Amino acid sequence: MFKGLIGKKIGMTQIFDEQGRALPVTLIEAGPCYVTQVRRPDTDGYSAVQLGFGETKAKHLTGGQRGHLNRTQAPLLRFLREFRTKSPEIAEGDTVTAESFAIGDHVDIVGVSKGKGFAGAVKRHGFGGGPITHGQSDRQRAVGSIGAGTYPGKVFKGKRMPGHMGSRQVTAMNLKVVLVDTEKNLIGVHGAVAGGKGTIVTIREARKA
Repeated sequence: MFKGLIGKKIGMTQIFDEQGRALPVTLIEAGPCYVTQVRRPDTDGYSAVQLGFGETKAKHLTGGQRGHLNRTQAPLLRFLREFRTKSPEIAEGDTVTAESFAIGDHVDIVGVSKGKGFAGAVKRHGFGGGPITHGQSDRQRAVGSIGAGTYPGKVFKGKRMPGHMGSRQVTAMNLKVVLVDTEKNLIGVHGAVAGGKGTIVTIREARKA
């Protein structure tokens, strides 16, 4: 059975289990999603299912995007994502909802982390900073030396330095589904998911469960 969804992160809350422990839960508005294309090895070279999520207006889509969606009589959808699967037992035009997952399932959730802009090495990499003693007034959060002198005479690739922080794809792996509300299209997972409120995420069956 195909297990995959596109959703929107609503935020975090907590629920209590049978032992009375408070569990941090991320709520996701998952679906309904529409199957806009099924890729097969004989025609595309690989197997995958393309889902669409988030109805929108025609003016927000290009002519090619509208034509692609009209092939399957799907509504105008803003977000399209592909899910690799060995045997896509699903047809174009079908609808996928939160019923695909059940409490106790383990999932991988892909999102885009919050952007922090340009950040220094202390914030970006957790550097300890320099000593504040001996008259040092403006170097507490500086990187310090970034390489040796004559040899090797260069800065090695991958050196941790200030730069752009956040706003990158992050996968939260092996999260347990603790809540499924099919009427409201809600899925709750135990733990945190990358991104702020309203972030578009993809939910798929855990690969390393």
